[in-house]
Amino acid sequence: MNDITKIALVGCGYWGKNLCRNFHALNALARVVDATESGQAQARLIAPRIKVSSHFEDALNDTQIQAVAIATPAETHAELAIKAMKAGKDVYVEKPMALSVEDAERMKAVADQTESILMVGHLLEYHPAVLKLRELIDSSELGKINYVYSNRLSFGKVRTEENALWSFAPHDVAVILRLLGQSPVEIAATGGSYLTKGLVDATVSNLRFKDESRAHIFVSWLHPFKEQRLVVVGEKKMAIFNDVVPYGEKLLLYPQTVEFDGKVPVLKKEDCEPIEYIDVEPLREECRHFLDCVTNRSKPLTDAQSGIEVLKVLHACQSSIDQNGIPVSLSQ
Repeated sequence: MNDITKIALVGCGYWGKNLCRNFHALNALARVVDATESGQAQARLIAPRIKVSSHFEDALNDTQIQAVAIATPAETHAELAIKAMKAGKDVYVEKPMALSVEDAERMKAVADQTESILMVGHLLEYHPAVLKLRELIDSSELGKINYVYSNRLSFGKVRTEENALWSFAPHDVAVILRLLGQSPVEIAATGGSYLTKGLVDATVSNLRFKDESRAHIFVSWLHPFKEQRLVVVGEKKMAIFNDVVPYGEKLLLYPQTVEFDGKVPVLKKEDCEPIEYIDVEPLREECRHFLDCVTNRSKPLTDAQSGIEVLKVLHACQSSIDQNGIPVSLSQ
């Protein structure tokens, strides 16, 4: 990473403050733009000597700035990102990339036209435990993947402008598509609205893939305890990534299989094995990756196309929820 690369952060609120801290620690933060006094105050607290202003154009007109990181409400992502790329800036945009596939495709088209770096903040794809899990899958340690499930559950933080699917599930969709190396062909999803009419608070999405592997994603902010668990079941072995337990217990490998004695299934149970990985902050690694891509003009891991694929899945989930769980096909 070249520390000459300078970033303007747009939005220093609930999540933006974490980007502020990390880009500042990487010596890349040159300006923070936030329309609110609270956001500006937060930026000055985290990065006291950094320029702080309230207008997006301040970042676009600043010749010192090579790239912008956008952590504003999702409905603003497309407009801000396109403006930034047309002004000659590379762009990091938080998830979801946009609220429609059409907007996301417009963003990608502008990135292609202007030869800009456009990276989507799918944080879990940079988690070292997930990267290690990808290694296990790619090396066939687990064998063919039969199914994956992901639970992302908590009591709050409740949103009133977006539902639990759009708030929580982008993380899990992105990781599952990456681990399986493909997009689903069919999705069926259901959800329930209990707190705010028209906004689902809990959803279960079932994904079917071309090779008949399956995945389901359960998200809720109306749950008695916090759970962030990803389970991958292969023909040879199984793995669990549990993000709410201590380091040594986060990634476990279960060398368990089912064999047949004639027509009788025989369970082969073994003790689980903890899997080691480099214990670093995922967001720091994600920010570092963006800076490397800006410096080296390289393609981000979570590029625009990967963001579009995630959006397609989310829209199919939402369509199925709106139709009380009717399966929705995805065009490949």
